[in-house]
Amino acid sequence: MGKGGNQGEGATEREAPMPAFRWEEIQKHNLRTDQWLVIDRKVYNITEWSHRHPGGHRVIGHYAGEDATDVFLAFHRNLDFVRKFMKPLLIGELAPEEPSQDHSKNSQITEDFRALRKTAEDMNLFKSSHLFFLLYLAHIIVMESIAWFTIFYFGNGWIPTVITAFVLATSQAQAGWLQHDYGHLSVYKKSTWNHIAHKFMIGHLKGASANWWNHRHFQHHAKPNIFHKDPDVNMLHVFVLGKWQPIEDLAWAISYYARFFITYIPFYGVLGAIIFLNFIRFLESHWFVWVTQMNHIVMEIDQEPYRDWFSSQLVATCNVEQSFFNDWFSGHLNFQIEHHLFPTMPRHNLHKVAPLVRSLCAKHGIEYQQKPLLQALQDIIRSLRQSGQLWLDAYLHK
Repeated sequence: MGKGGNQGEGATEREAPMPAFRWEEIQKHNLRTDQWLVIDRKVYNITEWSHRHPGGHRVIGHYAGEDATDVFLAFHRNLDFVRKFMKPLLIGELAPEEPSQDHSKNSQITEDFRALRKTAEDMNLFKSSHLFFLLYLAHIIVMESIAWFTIFYFGNGWIPTVITAFVLATSQAQAGWLQHDYGHLSVYKKSTWNHIAHKFMIGHLKGASANWWNHRHFQHHAKPNIFHKDPDVNMLHVFVLGKWQPIEDLAWAISYYARFFITYIPFYGVLGAIIFLNFIRFLESHWFVWVTQMNHIVMEIDQEPYRDWFSSQLVATCNVEQSFFNDWFSGHLNFQIEHHLFPTMPRHNLHKVAPLVRSLCAKHGIEYQQKPLLQALQDIIRSLRQSGQLWLDAYLHK
C-alpha cells in the first residue's frame, strides 16, 4: 500500500500543470539582469546561466523576451545533450491561446522553414565529408611548404619575397575559411572535436583567438546587420578578457608566431621578418574584407525589426554565383544565405540546399539576391559611397 501511495504522489507531481505565460509578460524580461526566452513554447529563465553559456552571454541575451527556437536549432548540433542543461532553467510554457511567435512574426514562414530544415536533414545535408576537409587542410600545408621552399631555394630577393608573400597570404585566407568551418561545428558530429580543431586552426594556423572569434561571430549570425547586436556593424573591442580559456587561446596564437619567426628570421632577420609578416597580413586583409563584406554591407542595416529567423537572414545576406573559383576564393561564403540559415551545415552541401531556399523565398515573395562576383565587389563601393554621402549630408552640408 505504501508503494502504491508513493506512485500516486509521483504521478500527482508529474501531472502538476506548468505555469503559463503570455507574450506580454515574457517580453518584459529582456534586460541584462532579467532574461527569459522561449524554445518550442517552453519558457526558460536564463538570467544567471547566460554567463556560463559556451557561446557567450551576449548571443543568448540578444533573444531575451523572444522566441529562440530557430536560432537554437541552427547553432547546436547535439540537441539532446544541450537540452540537459536547459531542464533546470525551465519555468513554464506559453499559454495555450498564445501564438508560438512573438511580435507578430510570420508563423507560416517559420513553419515552412522548419519543414525545409527537416527535408535537409533527411537528405543528410548536415553530414560532412571528412575527405573534403582533409584535402582542404592539405592544400594549405602545401602552400606553406611552397612559400618556405621559394625563399630557401631562390633566396630573399625582391621577386622571391613578393611571390612568397602572395602565397602565404593565400594560405592565410584559406586557413581563415577552414577555421570558420570548425568554429561553426560543421565538420565533426561531436562539438568537442570541432572546438579542439578550431583552436588549432585559428590559433596555430592564423595566430588568433577562438574565444574572440566565437564571441563576435555567433552574435553576428544571431542578429546579422542589427545595430547594438551584431559586432560587425558595432565595431566592438578587439580582445575578449577572461580566465583560463583566453590564456589557452593565447598559447595557440603564440605557437603560430613562434613558427613563423623561426622559419623566416634566418632569411630576413628579426626586423625583416616582422615587416614581412605585416605585408602578408596587409595582403590577406584585403581578401578577407572584400569577401566578407560583399554579402552583408550592401544589405539592410537597421535597428531590431523583430523578424522571423528566415526573413531576418534573407534581408541581411546575399549570394554570389557559384563556380569552382568563387567557391574556393570565398570559402563557399558565396552561399552566404544558406550558410546563415544553416550555420552547422558543411559548406560543400550548401549548393544542394540552395534550390529549396529559393523555392521558399518565391512562395512567400521574399527576395533572394544572387549576383556575379565582380558586381558584388562593385556593390561594396556603391554602398560605401552612399553611406559617405549620408554622413556628408548629416554633418557637413547642414
